[in-house]
Amino acid sequence: MVFVSLYFYLFVVVVLLLYYVIPLKFRWMAILAGSMAFYWYLSQGSKRKFFMLIVLSFVSWIFSLLMERHEKHKKIYLTLSVCMVAFPLLAIKECPFIMDSFIHKDMPNWWLVPIGMAFFSLQLISYNVDVYKGAIKAERNYFKYLLFASFFPQIIQGPIPRYSQLSDQLYAGNRFDERKFVKGFMLILWGFFLKLCIADKAGIIVNKVFDNYPTYRGMYVLVAGILYSIQLYADFMSCTSLAQGIANLFGIDLIDNFMHPYFSTSIKDFWRRWHISLSSWLRDYIYIPLGGNRKGKCRKYLNILITFAVSGVWHGAGYKYLFWGLLHGVYQLFGEWLNPVKAKFCEVFKLRKDGLGYLLYKRVATFVLVMLAWIIFRADHLKTGLSMIKSMFAVHNPWIFTNDALYSLGLGWKEFHILIFCMLFLLFVSSVQERGIVIRDYILKKNIAIRWFIYIGAILFIMVFGTYGYGFDAQAFIYGGF
Repeated sequence: MVFVSLYFYLFVVVVLLLYYVIPLKFRWMAILAGSMAFYWYLSQGSKRKFFMLIVLSFVSWIFSLLMERHEKHKKIYLTLSVCMVAFPLLAIKECPFIMDSFIHKDMPNWWLVPIGMAFFSLQLISYNVDVYKGAIKAERNYFKYLLFASFFPQIIQGPIPRYSQLSDQLYAGNRFDERKFVKGFMLILWGFFLKLCIADKAGIIVNKVFDNYPTYRGMYVLVAGILYSIQLYADFMSCTSLAQGIANLFGIDLIDNFMHPYFSTSIKDFWRRWHISLSSWLRDYIYIPLGGNRKGKCRKYLNILITFAVSGVWHGAGYKYLFWGLLHGVYQLFGEWLNPVKAKFCEVFKLRKDGLGYLLYKRVATFVLVMLAWIIFRADHLKTGLSMIKSMFAVHNPWIFTNDALYSLGLGWKEFHILIFCMLFLLFVSSVQERGIVIRDYILKKNIAIRWFIYIGAILFIMVFGTYGYGFDAQAFIYGGF
């Protein structure tokens, strides 16, 4: 995958050198040139895919200017802009599913979704809505706006930035900041660790089980469900860390996209911590415009379901994605309905709501619910996913944990235990960060010898224990496919 390839970082070095050599006021042009070259590469030379970004950003830019100049008609311009940006995404995503399900024909290869389209489309829509509300001023320079839409570290998989968060950092030009540069380097190392030492290792077992169901049932599905939950988090967090790290090299800060989601104590809490830029986008541009919680409980519950249905459709075409989104919506509704019951339960049995035991119970229960939904998300079809979950309870084969059966799923004894160690290390780091400790700042306070010992040790660990090299095809970032 491009973010973990040597050629990509040679490309980053070239753009960096160009960025810091030219005058401050022109530095945004260096990033724009790099972003255009990068997206052309991602488009594999397809003019249709490349110009989709150019055309949609131009449409969004034009309508933002029209909204500022023609106050009376700005609602019409906003509607046209949102429709013209959203329709291509919906058409490209949903047509293959419709053709396969109802017409029983495959779409041609050229119909594939351009990489990053699901992400930059949301950026364009949020920009137009914010201009409509008067929260931001419309950008007069199209090429600067194109840079906002195409900034290469985050175009593949986010985070999904707001214009007010990113524009000034992109356009002003940044002087070299050694501290931020080193922080970026550490984030890149962390991203490589998550991808090569956890996500891609876990993916070997996950693929073996999910691609060979019903050969593997019962406890195999439980193991695969747990590992897929961790794989997806490590994979997505890896891409986010790499994007943030590369942006830091240019003196630019991207927003955090995760806040230790598997420490969540409820599904509502999970969505405050998972894919934060998407969750906040759905809240601000879907849930609140629908009325949020301002129009009574029934309307609030309906708005929650609609918002999560949109989330499901955004992730992909097919019944399983819609079901996955609605399932999280139902989780939230039941969570709200059960709050009085849980409060009464704690009162009767004299349980401390802030006690360690009750906290662990809530975290484990939330993780299990999320994992069950991820099984459906990962399965080939909705029916298969439901069947896999059923087999977890219907097929009893606990002996796989004692007879070395797990080592037949693609990872030998050594690789499997390296994966376990790396996941425990991720748990340790997440626990430290959950307490508000910024590990990068802690490392930077150490003397130069200790810092370089940590850097070199991390590089050697990834090189020795990471899953990569001859005979191994690095897996694409999972969310890059959405």
